[in-house]
Amino acid sequence: MADEEDESPETELSYDQKKEIAKWFLLNAPAGEINYVAKDLKAVLSDEEVYNEAAMEAFPVYNKSHMICLEMPNRAGDVIVSSYSEITENEYLDPRTAQVAIVDHVKQICTNVRPADDEELPSSYIEEFRCALDAEIQRYVGESYPKGVSAVNCVKGKDADGPGTDFELVVIIAAMKLSPQNFCNGSWRSVWNIDFQEESQVLDIKGKLQVGAHYFEEGNVELDAKKEFQDSTIFQSADDCAIAIANIIRHHETEYLAALEVAYSKLPDNTFKDLRRKLPVTRTLFPWQNTLQFSLTREVEKELGLGK
Repeated sequence: MADEEDESPETELSYDQKKEIAKWFLLNAPAGEINYVAKDLKAVLSDEEVYNEAAMEAFPVYNKSHMICLEMPNRAGDVIVSSYSEITENEYLDPRTAQVAIVDHVKQICTNVRPADDEELPSSYIEEFRCALDAEIQRYVGESYPKGVSAVNCVKGKDADGPGTDFELVVIIAAMKLSPQNFCNGSWRSVWNIDFQEESQVLDIKGKLQVGAHYFEEGNVELDAKKEFQDSTIFQSADDCAIAIANIIRHHETEYLAALEVAYSKLPDNTFKDLRRKLPVTRTLFPWQNTLQFSLTREVEKELGLGK
C-alpha cells in the first residue's frame, strides 16, 4: 500500500509543451521528410489544434532553411523559398522571371503568382550584374547538379542607379535527391554572399555549404556537414564579374565535394569500425531478454576477465 501511495501520477504536458515538442520534430526532419514526420506526429498527438499550430509555425522555417523549390501555377516558372527571396511571410520573389509566388507553406505549393512591383526589383544597373551572374550560375549548376536549382537575389543596394554605390548579391544553390523507396535521401545547399564594393574595387565573397544525407534501412544514419568559405576578386564589368564569381564558387564546391568523397571512402575501415558495438570477451551477445538469472557482480567480473 505504501508503495502504491508513493507512486505519483504521470504529469500531463501542457498545450505549449506539446506544441514545442511537435515543432522540434518537424524542424529536425531530414531533407524531404517533413511530411512523413508530420503524418506520424499528427497520429501520435491526437490533437488537431496542437498539430495545426505547430505546423503553421514550423513549416515556414523548415521550407526556408531547406530552400525548397516550388513550381508556380500555369508553368510560370519555379521559385526557391528562402529568406533571401522573402517579401512577406507567404510571398517569395523569383528574380529570374520578375514574379512573386504566393506560397502555402504547410502544403508546400504555390497557390498563386503575381508580377513583382517595381520597388521589389533591383534597378537596371544592378539587374545587369544580377542577370549576368544568374546566367553563369545556371550554367554551372546544370553541369554539376542533377535536378539542381539556383537563384541570384539582390539583398542590399538594389536602388543603385549607376556606379558609385555598394550593393550585395546572394547566390543560392540547392539540390536534392530523394529516394525513400531505397531508404535514402540527401540534399546540397549553398549560399554565397557577394559584396560589391565600388570604392575599393573589390568583391568580397563568403560562402556557406550544408550537405545532408539520411539512410534509414534497418538503422538511422544521418550526415549533416557544414563548411564556410571566404574569397575575393576584383570589381570588373558585369560579365567579367559573373565569370570570376562562378569560377570561385565552382572551385570551392568541387574541392569540398572531393574532400567529402575522400573522407567517406575511409568510413568502412575507420569510422564505422570505431562506431560498431564490439562483442564482450565471451564472444557472445548479452541476453537482455533473460537477465534475472544472472548475478550482476559475477557477470561484470566475467566480462572484464576478473573471474577465477
